[in-house]
Amino acid sequence: MSIPNPAIDPTLNNQNIEKEMKIESRAAVIWKRYKKNRLAVIGLIIFVLIVLMAIFAPFLSPHKPEVFDILDSSLKPSKKYPFGTDAMGGDVMSRSFYGARISLSVAILAMICTVSIGVIYGAIAGFFGGFVDNTMMRIIDAIQSIPTFFLLLIVASLVVPSLWSTVFVLSIVGWTSMARIVRGEILSLKRRDYIEAARATGEKSTSIIFYHILPNAVAPIIVIATLDIAANILAEASLSFLGLGIQQPKPSWGNMLTSAQDLTSIVDQTWTIIPPAFFIIVTVLCVNFIGDGLRDALDPRMKQ
Repeated sequence: MSIPNPAIDPTLNNQNIEKEMKIESRAAVIWKRYKKNRLAVIGLIIFVLIVLMAIFAPFLSPHKPEVFDILDSSLKPSKKYPFGTDAMGGDVMSRSFYGARISLSVAILAMICTVSIGVIYGAIAGFFGGFVDNTMMRIIDAIQSIPTFFLLLIVASLVVPSLWSTVFVLSIVGWTSMARIVRGEILSLKRRDYIEAARATGEKSTSIIFYHILPNAVAPIIVIATLDIAANILAEASLSFLGLGIQQPKPSWGNMLTSAQDLTSIVDQTWTIIPPAFFIIVTVLCVNFIGDGLRDALDPRMKQ
């Protein structure tokens, strides 16, 4: 009895390749695709470093972020104050490090709320269709007919500024795009054979949505959720810059930029503006690079 030789039998080679592909986990495949995008990898590394900076801010900061010494106000960068001080005598470096905590916390918490609301709303609209879908989509049309930034300002002006109120405002305004995307995915998935089979076995609608449909729509949800973090960072910075977000003396990158409203600070005290602006720009760029990398890695059509 002869032993099959892979070099001679191409079918055996194909079978071995298929087995290896099955053994390799989906997570490993996604990571392999993700690594091919160099900007995405660099963005991930820098973003992780920024998150670590926020976590270990108490150990990295030379001064307390909410302690102000008016005698040391508006000092240029020095050995004692590497990033200088602001007009109130606060250490810009310490406030930048602690500001990362606030800004990232608001962005991530708002993203979680946005995804939760958008996924549930879009899944219900897409799955049930008909009158339910039309009614729910008209509500979204009404909300999206208002310019996002003005809607953001309107809602923000109705609540007491704080971290949680900022999260609430961003969540109320930002869920509609996620709902539309999830609805579109549900509409394309709900007619598949395995969904019809689940209906035929008498499974409940909620079970079909959460156990059969949504797991197959997770790729676009992850990508949009990642990009939402960047949008939330910018939105929080805008609200805080206008005095409707995080309030002093708590630092956030946005409220650190309020001094940019003063021409003197822009011209003569640039060290109070550059660090928070730099962190905002770099973080948003990194998150966008990560989102692009995830989009390519999670796309089943990307074979290479």
